[in-house]
Amino acid sequence: MTKIQRALISVTDKSGVVDLARELSSLGVEIISTGGTAKTLREGGIVVVDISELTGFPEILGGRVKTLHPFVHGGILFKRDEVDHVETIKNMNIKPIDMVVVNLYAFDKVVAQKGDLDTAIENIDIGGPTLLRASAKNFKHVTVVVDPKDYPKVLEEIKSQGNTTLKTRFELAKKVFELTSKYDEMIYSYLSTFEL
Repeated sequence: MTKIQRALISVTDKSGVVDLARELSSLGVEIISTGGTAKTLREGGIVVVDISELTGFPEILGGRVKTLHPFVHGGILFKRDEVDHVETIKNMNIKPIDMVVVNLYAFDKVVAQKGDLDTAIENIDIGGPTLLRASAKNFKHVTVVVDPKDYPKVLEEIKSQGNTTLKTRFELAKKVFELTSKYDEMIYSYLSTFEL
């Protein structure tokens, strides 16, 4: 594994994220971010590349579309040990994204506040699960973090060897699919209470 060079950070739960990004930045990792997370990181004195700067495309539809782009998902999903993938990435000028730190819109909190159906639907995360699933699918090459409790372990490994171990990446990937399956089940259960 090569060293982690670029991390995409976009979180609803911002606990510990400034310290994580500061540590990564001090190790030479470029930080890409979106919206509120980018604002929080900048306020913490961290240099951040906006996702729209990476993609060359603005966030649209009130933020519904911001990370769904080949410059993002190509950078996450390409196999670093497959010549065709590496050539495609190089030819298309797509930069690798080696680490993804994402947690999802708090759908459960919105529902608990007994908001209406339209409000609940606007809080169904699309880009987040897509980023997480892409990263977890490519765990052989990409570190994906959904839980702030995993920040210390991930940082410790990156500091000691420039990257996380395959074992750690696999464990983190499993956490992703556990989270996304529960997230979808929660949405399904909520929507099942309605008749239109």
